[in-house]
Amino acid sequence: MQSWFETTEAIGAGARGDEPRESCGIFGVFNVPDAAAVIHRGLFALQHRGQEGAGIVVSDGEHIRSIKGVGLLNEVIAAHRGVKLPGAIGIGHVRYSTTGSSKPQNVQPLVVECADGLWAVAHNGNLTNARGLRLSYQEAGAIFQTSTDSEILVHLLADPMFRTRPRRVERALAEMKGSFSYLLLTPKQVMAARDPLGFRPLSIGRLGDGYVFASETCALDQTGAEHIRDVLPGELVVVDAQGIRSSTFCEPVQGGLGQCIFELIYFARPDSTVFGQSVHEVRMKLGRRLAQEAAVPGDIVIPVPDSGMSAALGYSQASGIPLEYGYIRNHYVGRTFIMPDSVMRSGGVDMKLSVVPNVVRGKRVIVVDDSIVRGTTARRRVRGLRTAGAKEVHMRISCPPIRHPCFFGIDFPSRDELVAADRSPAEVAKFVEADSVGYLTIEGLLASISQPDTYCTGCFMGRYPCDTGSAHHKLALEASGRGKA
Repeated sequence: MQSWFETTEAIGAGARGDEPRESCGIFGVFNVPDAAAVIHRGLFALQHRGQEGAGIVVSDGEHIRSIKGVGLLNEVIAAHRGVKLPGAIGIGHVRYSTTGSSKPQNVQPLVVECADGLWAVAHNGNLTNARGLRLSYQEAGAIFQTSTDSEILVHLLADPMFRTRPRRVERALAEMKGSFSYLLLTPKQVMAARDPLGFRPLSIGRLGDGYVFASETCALDQTGAEHIRDVLPGELVVVDAQGIRSSTFCEPVQGGLGQCIFELIYFARPDSTVFGQSVHEVRMKLGRRLAQEAAVPGDIVIPVPDSGMSAALGYSQASGIPLEYGYIRNHYVGRTFIMPDSVMRSGGVDMKLSVVPNVVRGKRVIVVDDSIVRGTTARRRVRGLRTAGAKEVHMRISCPPIRHPCFFGIDFPSRDELVAADRSPAEVAKFVEADSVGYLTIEGLLASISQPDTYCTGCFMGRYPCDTGSAHHKLALEASGRGKA
């Protein structure tokens, strides 16, 4: 039998800088022949969501087998070339860590053996009550194998207080606070769940006689699956031999939801539909509104690839200033945000983006990007344009200034990291060495999306849709309990 790995090729991943960083991408299938190959294709479409580690777990109905490792998806596959993962049921994960460090035991899906058999878990999000739950289990004698918040669900499922009672999974999910989209696997079923506020996206697709779950619809398209609908906030969807069924694990949320608005601004691929909206179309609207709110004379508009592309097109159309490609992206450099420190990240930017001198020389350049977080990457980009001969450099950002931390899956938990936290746009411009910096207003942002009251805008406004719990650094669980993990 030929290994499914032998049919794949290593392909370089996309690249980004020190901007917002999001936790993970998850993908699962039920009753889909050659599940491992389908999961590989789905995860490849989600590689932009996490490049620190990847894993695939497959069941043949009796046995669960897995491969996982640190690095890009195809690097992990290459390291396990020849391994066979037979079965039609499986889940997969690509990781960027927002809780727990980049070490092998933190790579998902997690596979554990409970009293009633094997379980596998893949998680996208950030639990705000993870530290308290973890400490309570450790005090009771539980042993944790990872330093991620994702493992909390495993302990809840294994706890006799939940394992021996009806609606076991629903009861366990109800104990968790914060943001999560989960995929769970047993030898004979796949389950999918979203937190009550719906922070992270999770879609359901149909492929032949089987079902597919994915963080973004672009992964459904990649595998040929038909998008049916999204998993609803507070919903648990179970697929097994009896079919597909749904239940809820919480009371309906009163008031607005907490869908992460950065999914539309930055995280999701432009060919995805997220929270019922076309990502490309939303970003076009943001760019058009930005041109109205932050107009500046210029000769050309250039996007920062890739998530600035749609907004730059909208800005160009609304302003009448021609769109040019002033940056060329090296597709074989991974997202620089996965590098461990700012020196490595800034060094990676030079490899990732190159300026086209003939495009920008002697021009008043308007650079459109989705966000500025720390500002170090933006400064290097501005310097690159000036070195290439740009006459003026004006940065235009298709979201408001990021002034507050995120506790729900974006890795900027401290205001100290945020360049706009205590700076005006003019001061940010001075920091990044641009002639000017202009942001979209919060009013402009909300006017560009449908159902704006269903989104979390805490990173802009400092007001969050739920309790943020005990604020902690991403490595806080490394040292929980009495010693380091």
